Amino acid sequence: MMRGLDAKADYVGAFRGEPGLEWVQVRVGDIYGVASDEVSSALHDFERRLQSAVALLDEAVAPGSEPNAGQLGAIIELCAWAHAEWVRIHPFANGNGRTARLWANSLAMRYGLPPFVRLRPRPDGTYGIVSRKAMLGDWEATVALFGELLADFLEEPDPDI
Repeated sequence: MMRGLDAKADYVGAFRGEPGLEWVQVRVGDIYGVASDEVSSALHDFERRLQSAVALLDEAVAPGSEPNAGQLGAIIELCAWAHAEWVRIHPFANGNGRTARLWANSLAMRYGLPPFVRLRPRPDGTYGIVSRKAMLGDWEATVALFGELLADFLEEPDPDI
């Protein structure tokens, strides 16, 4: 996932705020991620909120079942929130977008959807705009984009047919 990424070897897999990365700040354009000394706390909150949301969705969507329209909307919202929140926190010095897309895809697959968010290269279109909004705490723009990405993914012809 990190191949081809211009990153210091000491930074790969380490969180901002850890020893050696105490003062590393990151930004997307002119918008900074969470301050390095707040990353640990933000990640604990992310984990708590994600686990709570997954527990609720697990009760609503039976394993192996096809999600109905309401459940599908809830799944896309969860994927979008997790992606946008990871982008907002920006816990790594580099590779946050790829990790956020991996979060979205892993959640989608948990509920029977395909991995519809391309890891590399990053998606085209409004992806940069919604990522910028995510840095400001607005994850709802990601919901609309992810709905479009899923629809586009499902419309693509299967190369094996």
